[in-house]
Amino acid sequence: MSGYFRTVLLLAGLTALFVGIGYVMGGRTGMAVAFAIACAMNVFAWWNSDRMVLSMHNAQPITPQDAPRLYDITARLAARAGIPMPALYVIHEDQPNAFATGRSPSRAAVAVNTGLLELMSEPEAAGVIAHELAHIKNRDTLIMTVTATIAGAIGMLTQFGFLFGGRDSQGRQSPYGPIGMILMVVLAPLAAMIVQMAISRSREYEADRVGAEICGEPLALANALQKLEHYAHGRVNQAAEANPATAHMFIINPLSGLRMDGLFSTHPKTENRVAALQAMVGGFQAPVVARAGFRSPWQ
Repeated sequence: MSGYFRTVLLLAGLTALFVGIGYVMGGRTGMAVAFAIACAMNVFAWWNSDRMVLSMHNAQPITPQDAPRLYDITARLAARAGIPMPALYVIHEDQPNAFATGRSPSRAAVAVNTGLLELMSEPEAAGVIAHELAHIKNRDTLIMTVTATIAGAIGMLTQFGFLFGGRDSQGRQSPYGPIGMILMVVLAPLAAMIVQMAISRSREYEADRVGAEICGEPLALANALQKLEHYAHGRVNQAAEANPATAHMFIINPLSGLRMDGLFSTHPKTENRVAALQAMVGGFQAPVVARAGFRSPWQ
């Protein structure tokens, strides 16, 4: 429950930052314009965010005939999680990774890279899928869409205010002056990014915990995270590098060179996530999948 409370607080802070920037740059009129932009962007994101993200990464839908074992594992995990079977997509990237998207459990999708299917054992692949189903179950996909939308709107708003001199509806200059406007352009998006990353990282720990409960094997998910971390820095994910704003959606940060657990990391430190999963061992039901090799249809 504390994780949800922190997320609500962070979202409230991000929204307050957005409205505050509108007020500083244009008074009440600026605040109203900022609010209107936020509403329009969120409505658009509500209906189109899943298609947009899947398109950015060139994800292709797959059928039960394409990957019967993957479909079977996902269906059983979804049933165990108590959510509808999501649509499945494959991304032809050598870097092993995965993400979930969709505004609700009934309109969700899970996308997996071919690298994940080629390099993971069956229990490890099940752990990754369970993690993504946990995001869907917890409605994190909607939360992250909203935060990304507001953060993007903050960047647009600051640029707009800078270009037009930060004047209100009566043409009065911002009391903060040119230097203040420059600082606003730099610091406001930075603050938004920090809040966005904090929300993302808090949800990853919760998705690990719930995902381990869904698949019944915390160590399989822990092993998968270690493999994913290793390969994420050795194999460049071209689509993710071209669309860095979507990095927070993946189970492991797909961007190369971001190893630290600092304010600007989209994910918690992998070793911390692994330690939390290792502490969960014991008291689980039988695993959903047998410990057998998982042969990828794309190998």
